[in-house]
Amino acid sequence: MKKWNYIWQNFFMISLGGAIYYCIELVYRGHSHWSMFLLGGCCFGMIDVISEKATFLKSVWSKMAVSALGITGLEWICGCIVNLWLKLDVWDYSDMPLQIMGQVCIVFSFFWFLLSFPAMQFCKSVRILFFE
Repeated sequence: MKKWNYIWQNFFMISLGGAIYYCIELVYRGHSHWSMFLLGGCCFGMIDVISEKATFLKSVWSKMAVSALGITGLEWICGCIVNLWLKLDVWDYSDMPLQIMGQVCIVFSFFWFLLSFPAMQFCKSVRILFFE
């Protein structure tokens, strides 16, 4: 039963994160794409795992750094698939400084670093509220 609880918790966190990110996109850009639900959910789920399970990361700063790197990595993978391979043109950072192939932007990686701390706190609150 513990395995199913773990699976349900991860599914819930990914779905919640995806819904939140999709709504942020709607407010910020006026539109979004289904891939942003998946990407935002995976990033939120990853932050949850890093904040709770990555015990080898001792400081909150290291957890924030790993979260930012992970989000940038997931954004890169998703961008290469969705934008370059499938040619859906969901986003394009080409006009931004410090971008790589228009798929990731180091400036946004800094924002992911800053946002990872409140995301970790929110994950903890959700876990306490719904699963403990």
